[in-house]
Amino acid sequence: MSLAIIDAREWQKVMDLKTGRPREDDSAAVRLAKRVLARHPFPGDIDARGNRWVTDTALDLVGAYDPRFVFLIYAQQYYACRFSCPPEAERARLIDAAFAEAERFARATGFYTVVVGTGDMTPTAGYIDLSGLDGLAVTSHWLTRYCGLYGLSGNDGQELRRLMDSGLIERVAGREEFLALFGGAPADAERLPDCLAVAREGYCFRSTLLRRPLMVPARNEVIPVAAQLAGVRSLTDISGRIREQLANKKVALILVEGVGVRDFRLPYEPCVNRTGWYTYEPGEGQYLTISTGRHQVFAYPPGYKSYREDDETKEYPLSGYFTAMPSGTLGGGFAGRSIAVGNRSMFMHTVPGADIAIECFARNLYNQGCLAVVHRQDK
Repeated sequence: MSLAIIDAREWQKVMDLKTGRPREDDSAAVRLAKRVLARHPFPGDIDARGNRWVTDTALDLVGAYDPRFVFLIYAQQYYACRFSCPPEAERARLIDAAFAEAERFARATGFYTVVVGTGDMTPTAGYIDLSGLDGLAVTSHWLTRYCGLYGLSGNDGQELRRLMDSGLIERVAGREEFLALFGGAPADAERLPDCLAVAREGYCFRSTLLRRPLMVPARNEVIPVAAQLAGVRSLTDISGRIREQLANKKVALILVEGVGVRDFRLPYEPCVNRTGWYTYEPGEGQYLTISTGRHQVFAYPPGYKSYREDDETKEYPLSGYFTAMPSGTLGGGFAGRSIAVGNRSMFMHTVPGADIAIECFARNLYNQGCLAVVHRQDK
């Protein structure tokens, strides 16, 4: 049973991660997670101390738990750039600070580190308004270039052709085309939209945006990987090479969000960040592909109607749109101890499958505290 501990500064509560119901648990792993949470309140998504919080919390957890595998995400610069589009000098300073934190963790622990940039960002060139369609347009809160379309009329087809002719939309892919691209099973088709619209680089859809992004992920066909990992040519190669290193090393996989080949601060090898015409943006698909070594889009495909599962019977209520914990992850298949820490909520306890994960409990920049998840207590 996986347990979740919410820390809202004034109080802590233990819950069953799957059901969301309160639990009484005084095991060593839960006590450890509670102590670390209490010592490290989260400052906020765009607070300048956000990446320092990741390092401080991870170092505390490493000292207390002695893991062999660590998964970290540094995301403060991503949020700051996405919602404020700072001047170039300030953006460079934010990126420098993120790499300094990654270096501080590596220097303090001696872990063999694999640093991955999730892709460059670009100023938002414009917003694509699909509110006039007869059909339904659905995007996720974080993907900007992909929009699911349902129940389109003949007039909608004409409008989409107009948007393609004007250069705002570069492709509209049908369900079968998308399914074939990723080799999905027939059951996966049930979670896919009728078609998927793909925005031109720099543009994003306005259909369900909660906050307007001022910078968005570029079309990052390659992303940087800094490590001597032989044979890493694609996202799907990273996990296998890390598993090989874990046979005789302590390894930290560090993701630096919003940074690609243009702004990466370390020597790197280019790594393919796409399959066919589909290019990954920072989010669950990209992270799960890195963690599992398989292209992953069907856990939460772009344009999925997540509200169909969002009721009082939904399992994993603290895990956003996830309805099960992913299998085949780096931490989940590793016999040694593992931890995950990051300032990207939900993904720390879902993507790596680590024994103990600590993340900010924030939604759309609203800071609600911290969340720890204990997946395993017997290591």
